[in-house]
Amino acid sequence: MDTTIRIAGIVRESIVDGPGIRLVVFTQGCPHHCEGCHNPQSHDFEAGYDCELGKITAQLDKNPLLSGVTFSGGEPFCQPQALHELALEVKKRGLSLMTYSGYTYEQLVAMAKTNAAVGQLLDDTDILVDGRFVLAERDLTLTFRGSRNQRIIDMAKTNTSKQVVTMQF
Repeated sequence: MDTTIRIAGIVRESIVDGPGIRLVVFTQGCPHHCEGCHNPQSHDFEAGYDCELGKITAQLDKNPLLSGVTFSGGEPFCQPQALHELALEVKKRGLSLMTYSGYTYEQLVAMAKTNAAVGQLLDDTDILVDGRFVLAERDLTLTFRGSRNQRIIDMAKTNTSKQVVTMQF
């Protein structure tokens, strides 16, 4: 069991990183290096700091107003085992989980065939925002995403229907 995660930082209360009031964990390390990235400081896998999962769950327990947790980045799926462990704690508390990834849903499904933790984190996720940020597709009017190519995926409906079901906010 992974008990630490490499992070760039945490925002204890956000209303822009998913529906409701959310605690946001910004993971450290990203292979995508999207031009115009909102969090370029999170790209370097050696930067940031190690944080014990217990410190994050303690933050969850301190705030009864939270409706969920968001994993952002960096690239969360570069640390799938530690985030799966944290996601289990999120779910125990009855909170929703939103995950941002530069990978597409289809790429993540393919990755899960050789990395079980990727599949577990994908299964833990209620809402997935997938796809790289594309500067030419940037649109400031979009809710919870930065560029038009990115999808907001309802994972429960996607898992039931076996095809991608997107959400609108």
